[in-house]
Amino acid sequence: MPDAKAPAASAGFPEISLQQQRGNIVRLTIAQALAGANAVVVFATGAIVGHMLAPSATLATLPISIFVVGMAACILPAGVIARRHGRRAAFLAGTGSGVLAGVVGAVAVLSASFWLFCLATFFAGVYAAVVQSFRFAAADGVSAALRPRALSFVMGGGVAAGIVGPQMVTYTMYMWPAYMFAATFIAQAAVAAVSAFVLLGVKLSMPTAAEIAGGRPLRQIVSQPLFITAVICGAVSYMLMNFLMTAAPLAMRLCGHSQESSNLGLQWHVIAMYGPSFFTGRLITRFGAQRVVMAGLLLTGVSAAVGLLGIEVAHFWLTLILLGVGWNFGFIGASSMVLECHRPEEKTRVQSLNDFIIFGTMAVGSFASGGILAAYDWDVVLWVSFVPLLLAVVVLALSATAGKAAPAR
Repeated sequence: MPDAKAPAASAGFPEISLQQQRGNIVRLTIAQALAGANAVVVFATGAIVGHMLAPSATLATLPISIFVVGMAACILPAGVIARRHGRRAAFLAGTGSGVLAGVVGAVAVLSASFWLFCLATFFAGVYAAVVQSFRFAAADGVSAALRPRALSFVMGGGVAAGIVGPQMVTYTMYMWPAYMFAATFIAQAAVAAVSAFVLLGVKLSMPTAAEIAGGRPLRQIVSQPLFITAVICGAVSYMLMNFLMTAAPLAMRLCGHSQESSNLGLQWHVIAMYGPSFFTGRLITRFGAQRVVMAGLLLTGVSAAVGLLGIEVAHFWLTLILLGVGWNFGFIGASSMVLECHRPEEKTRVQSLNDFIIFGTMAVGSFASGGILAAYDWDVVLWVSFVPLLLAVVVLALSATAGKAAPAR
């Protein structure tokens, strides 16, 4: 957790007491862990339930893609709610969607309705969209030097999600033998409800008149080279993580591996996604966000290369672990860069736009993943991932070389 002796706020940020900072970070970290279980349930079961219920094998991964669509579609509305009514209002709306996702998911399994299951994953995506703002909320009212650490500490709550989510699937998927995963979705709804109670205690400053007004024109803000670089790197990092993780559980099943092996692989993947968060902020402070992002992109490339070496369980697991660490460095590093691109009164607009672009791109990757896997095979999915990866590496390298990463404050 950031040093409690640090200044409570940097210039221009509404002051939040040290006690409130600590309380917010703890609650947001717990909520991140609980909400992470929501996403793990979708990724662990989405393609499998989709394969069971879909009218065509090519639609098996559609529920996961709909999850991503839900994220992309609700990022901007969530930002509007946060700007006008405060972040906590947006948080509670999101957790309500999480409860709804679990309930509708259970009903979909009981009624064997593929399209109802897609609706459930859409609601889960709405919940996940709101969860993305937890990392930025942790930085509110914190000094500039400590914002990367506050952001990454909250992201570290995903480590618990990496343990709770897959185990929740494993222990509940056969609890109702006639309806596989129905009990899992009921548990998903219960966990989202607990998260809502945790978030009730978050205390953040209400939006100021300047923040509601929005600050500078958005075109001026997004034209900054640093923002463009951050968005591209964040989008590619998240898209490739989703692109490969969406296909991996179904690919493992098609290769003859058990559901338990798939669940365990996802567990270590999610732990790898969030575990480094406890020191990623320090790495950003010491080496700079751009170097950390570059390390993340390179690790993502290595993960795809490992996947190409074979289809044993160990290959899938190592691919998912490296992919998780690569995502962590790439996404948190890019998020830290975004924090340098806006003034305090512009934060919700800029952060929401950043996430909208990222998850819109991620939706494209998610749809493509299932189609490529169904039409070709796992190896082709891995080879395709190198194309956007190379783009991000080139953009980041050019930005660093040109020296255009100066903050826009």
